[in-house]
Amino acid sequence: MLHLALRMAAHRITALIAVACAVLGGAALITATGVLAESGLRSQLPPGRLGGADVVVAADQEFRPSGDLPLALPERATVPARLVDRLAALPGVTAAVGDIGFPAALADARGGITPVAEDPRTAGHGWSSTALLADPRVEGRAPSGAHEVAVDAGTGLAVGQRVEVVANGRAPAAYRVSALVHAPGAGVYFADGTAAGLAARDAGSGGPRAGTVDLIGLRADDGAGERVAAAVRDAVAGTGLEVSTGADRGAAVSPGVGSARSLLILLAGSLGGIVLLITGFVVAGALGVTIAGQRRDLALMRAVGATPKQIRRLAAAQSTVVAALALVPGVAAGYLLAGSFRELLTDRDVLPSELPLTVSPLPALATLLLMVAAVRLSARCAAWRTSRMPATEAVAESRSEPRTPSRGRTLAGLLLILGAAALSVVPLLSRTVLGASVTSMAGILAAIGLALAGPALVRSAGEAAVRRLRPGVAAPTWLALSNVRAYALRLSGVVSPLAMGVVFVLTYTLTQTTVLAATSDDTRTGTLAQYELTAPALGGLPDGTLAAVRDVPGVRAAAPAGTTTVVWEYDELGEPTAESAPAMILAPDARGVVDLGVTDGGLDRLTGATVAVSGEAARARDAGLGKRVRLVLGDGARVEARVVAVYDRGLGFGPVVLSHDLAAGHTTTGLDQRVLVRTDGTQEAGRELAALAAGRPGLALASTAPDTTGADTPPEVWINLALVVVLLGYLLLSIANKLVAATAQRRTEIAALRLVGTTPRQIRMMMRREAAVVAASALVCGLLLSAVPLALLGQGFLGHPWPAGPAWLLPAVAATVVLTSYLTTELPTRHALRTPPAEGLRTG
Repeated sequence: MLHLALRMAAHRITALIAVACAVLGGAALITATGVLAESGLRSQLPPGRLGGADVVVAADQEFRPSGDLPLALPERATVPARLVDRLAALPGVTAAVGDIGFPAALADARGGITPVAEDPRTAGHGWSSTALLADPRVEGRAPSGAHEVAVDAGTGLAVGQRVEVVANGRAPAAYRVSALVHAPGAGVYFADGTAAGLAARDAGSGGPRAGTVDLIGLRADDGAGERVAAAVRDAVAGTGLEVSTGADRGAAVSPGVGSARSLLILLAGSLGGIVLLITGFVVAGALGVTIAGQRRDLALMRAVGATPKQIRRLAAAQSTVVAALALVPGVAAGYLLAGSFRELLTDRDVLPSELPLTVSPLPALATLLLMVAAVRLSARCAAWRTSRMPATEAVAESRSEPRTPSRGRTLAGLLLILGAAALSVVPLLSRTVLGASVTSMAGILAAIGLALAGPALVRSAGEAAVRRLRPGVAAPTWLALSNVRAYALRLSGVVSPLAMGVVFVLTYTLTQTTVLAATSDDTRTGTLAQYELTAPALGGLPDGTLAAVRDVPGVRAAAPAGTTTVVWEYDELGEPTAESAPAMILAPDARGVVDLGVTDGGLDRLTGATVAVSGEAARARDAGLGKRVRLVLGDGARVEARVVAVYDRGLGFGPVVLSHDLAAGHTTTGLDQRVLVRTDGTQEAGRELAALAAGRPGLALASTAPDTTGADTPPEVWINLALVVVLLGYLLLSIANKLVAATAQRRTEIAALRLVGTTPRQIRMMMRREAAVVAASALVCGLLLSAVPLALLGQGFLGHPWPAGPAWLLPAVAATVVLTSYLTTELPTRHALRTPPAEGLRTG
């Protein structure tokens, strides 16, 4: 069977190249998706400043809902400080350090800020934390007293030099440099007592995190690491604390990396569905063209005694051989594509640059199984009709197509199109990112429905066109339309993938731009403040900033604002559900700087354990005014909060807003992230604010007006557009190969036309008219299938039945479709015309 399959494949190289390209591209996309998913599950950060610790004890920074993947908690949770002494007493422990991190930065003589760590929010530490560094080289001595610090040697300072330090929101204070620490991103080290006081962690501070540390690092005797780790696990059993060793220590350095890994999983999940749908569609289409070109060979085998099962096995065997040859470079390209995608994510600050990809054979194995299964199933389905027909009918039909398309196939296609139309209603019911994502899925489902119902629709259209032909019409036109009617299956096989390309580009791109436009509109309309004051280099705004801003002449209102992440627990259809969501942090006086479109309640009630929720969330989760909601805050604390306001602009401001009181003590720094400022609109007020920011180290003043250069575009938009480009490239390459293969298989038809007197010019004109029909049909079908989902998306998100997006997109799509259809028809036709007619009949 294998030998016969290879012989058959050798005679259909052109058609099988289309299959190989489809498999290669599909394998690359699936492998890349698998690498991203595995990295989200298994990748680890390097231990960084914890490289010298053998065992690390930290709070669990993940929420684990029942029956679902863990959700990352990005705010630092704490560990009781009294546990340090207990763990230090364990056998084999040589040192136990309670590490704390708090905002710290160095101010230079000109009022600028010198960065001392990648994350200024946790750049400050106690001197004892240097014991957790991996073989640090220290010049000088440990800080003693309240006015000495040790700094990273990379700052360019010298021992004995004086420097101003801004620590945890306090005013800049002068310190003497007592030591230089040679370690990447070491930060600023204070005397342990000073660090605890600055971070408000000492037992007498009375702060929300008094008597705690961020984590505990343990050093162990040589060879005793595993034994110590086991003893520590026994000691902290039942407390909810996590014990990490080896590569797992990196997760304890920065809790935010957990959210980055979760993003990779979500990204791979959303990407995987689209990739599998498109790959399956393209591979099945390419195999359909290939098997259609071999119907005569398969029919003759039936005539000489081959069983239906043998015919299907033969079709699957030759397809598997071609797929095997394409899988190796495809999988290799997938690993390279995953690396490029990671670079895009790090460039856009979506992933930390230190987070590596996890490279293993698992994605390659999964790709191999999926692609081989898809190829074998598609080949068997393509050969099913020929294998089941009686031998004489199979031979008779091998040079023609079935007179009537399959009724079951047509019905299934129409049902899919109707189902896609019904699915398109979701954006009207749910004005959320999840509701918008249904639009592109509905478009692709409709395109698959077109592929199934296409033969019947094309035949009907062809018959109607032929009936309306005027007498004396040009021969090429009559031949082209007759081919449309007689070879509806062949024509729909090339129209459908082109239409899918149109649908995919329009729905996927315009969904992103429409959601972005609606989000920007919500944010622009709801932001009353003209300015925002931040301090990114300091890790948070210094104390007294808000009061100073309110004293500036011309300031009408100023209020603190921030963002965090919460997990919202609620019941859906009687089952407990948990969803992670971004949350704003606002104070009661925020109504002077933001307008969330409150429809019930008021933001002035945001005091204590209270929240405001979007109307969408309130309806979907039974969280109306006065209801109590169960939340897990960003540091893992469980709270019950009362809903005091419901607002409309959830797309721009998120599904939930926490009161400033509720979030206090549950963020990594405890400092305000920004102050929103509304002025009287005069230039003088703007200059006064700029002078305030310039006079305080680390403060940055910015306008809240939307950026027109694209700099404020969310990184996920660029990621999605990059995905569109990659998938579109795969689609176009596969479609082009399929069209070339379909045209090349018409050598016999072209040779027969030439033998009955048709000139090469007439044949070229006929093929060009067919190419025009293909391009026009693909564009019309693609636009019709995209129109309903996009119209409903625009109505639901923008209030009018058209989406937002670039005006050049549709002309660019139309030009691409026309050019692809023309070139992939014209070039193979010219090649076929160079073959003598008799030779074409013999080899066809």
